[in-house]
Amino acid sequence: MDKTKSLSAVILNVVKEKGTEPAFSGEYDHFDHAGTYLCRQCGLALFRAHTKFHSGCGWPSFDEEINGAISYEVDSDGMRTEILCARCHAHLGHTFKGEGLTKKNVRHCINSLSLDFVTDLTILDTEEAIVAGGCFWGVEYLFKKLPGVLKTEVGYIGGKKANPSYEDVCRGDTGHYEAVRIIYDPNQLTNENLLKYFFEIHDPSQGNRQGPDVGTQYQSAIFVYDDRQQKIALSVVNLLEKLGNRLTTKIFPVSTFWRAELYHQDYYTKTGKQPYCHQYIKKF
Repeated sequence: MDKTKSLSAVILNVVKEKGTEPAFSGEYDHFDHAGTYLCRQCGLALFRAHTKFHSGCGWPSFDEEINGAISYEVDSDGMRTEILCARCHAHLGHTFKGEGLTKKNVRHCINSLSLDFVTDLTILDTEEAIVAGGCFWGVEYLFKKLPGVLKTEVGYIGGKKANPSYEDVCRGDTGHYEAVRIIYDPNQLTNENLLKYFFEIHDPSQGNRQGPDVGTQYQSAIFVYDDRQQKIALSVVNLLEKLGNRLTTKIFPVSTFWRAELYHQDYYTKTGKQPYCHQYIKKF
């Protein structure tokens, strides 16, 4: 899955233009959790967390990749060796040998912006969906309970302002939706079943609101990455309408997804509160 159209200019500068994030700035530099690191551009599993080590260089370092996940090219400077995702050729970083930092004597120096992290220890490939259905706190909370979901991230999509803040979106004049980016295991969860669940955790008959929350940012929408996702979304919408439901849900091509502020991520897990405008109601 090519996720290029959802990536911000900062991420694209790294994965497409072979840029480098500032040293010690990446979220995975000092990050120690069991799991798997994925390619941010296509979702392929690249590195297991147990191969990560602290090299002191300012970027995440690994001394082993998942077999067949990365490829190598001589860098444009003719001196270094560039690491790329073997499938989509996203720029990841550079590799160095002979430093003696680990027994394997290899350091894959990787940009955090080139990566996603999930806690699954064995995943090899992933897919992604982006949906909007009211306050993103509640949508995220319920998607975290769905088997097959590996990661969720709340943010803003569909608007005209670059890198909007929560306050910008709440004004209602930027055109953004509060949305959730969902990384999932396609061997456990299909895109069709993910969308059916989406319709069962919010009320798609409501327009510029969801429960007590009123505003254009709370509209129901599905953002599709390709023709396959478009066909699946239309199929699920048509099925729900045939069952007698009135929908306001819109289907759009994916555009830049701007991750929301840190305090919005996993909001209900952090606060111990419960969603006030979302609940699961079986519809299929």
